[in-house]
Amino acid sequence: MTQSVSPHATSTDLLVLHALRCIGFSGIASVAAATGLPEADVESELIDLAVAGLVTHMAGPFGGWGISDAGRAEDARRITEELDAAGTRAVVTAAFDGFMVLNPELLDLCTAWQTRSVDGSTTLNDHTDKAYDARVLDRVADLDRRADAVCAELSGAMLRFQRYRTRLTHALTRAKAGELDYVTDGTASYHTVWFQLHEDLLATLGLTRH
Repeated sequence: MTQSVSPHATSTDLLVLHALRCIGFSGIASVAAATGLPEADVESELIDLAVAGLVTHMAGPFGGWGISDAGRAEDARRITEELDAAGTRAVVTAAFDGFMVLNPELLDLCTAWQTRSVDGSTTLNDHTDKAYDARVLDRVADLDRRADAVCAELSGAMLRFQRYRTRLTHALTRAKAGELDYVTDGTASYHTVWFQLHEDLLATLGLTRH
């Protein structure tokens, strides 16, 4: 009988560092949302990472936290070590291939949500046509169902990937409830979470965006 392998857990400091690498310059709340950690824990880890020179902080109303060049290099090293230690590179690579099959469709759906063709001309979607929006949302929901297999593979390989399934489901649920910003706009939108998952997969596998 083949023994199942538990998904690999990521240390809290690496969770925070890697999240910042994937989501970019952000406030504590955004990092907490990305990691699923309490804001107090995130703040504590960020302070320690800043002392180590791995992240930087900018004060002020438009301030936040960003990863330094040293932090980016450290994250790349530790994420690679983590993946190799887990022995799940092949699983994550296969999941990435499945993600890339869906990615062009998701981008097309985002374009369809933001713009419309009216009398042969492309115009911004003002979301007054509820039937049109509902059709696009149904297509996003269909893609989301097909993305389940990718999310399941990733979650089975590494625990930190489970957060994306939670966040994608939350965004789609809010959008279907009428909160339209959760499709393509805002830091918690479906498109934003999908984009961050893309960045995470590239970073985890040591790939660059083409």
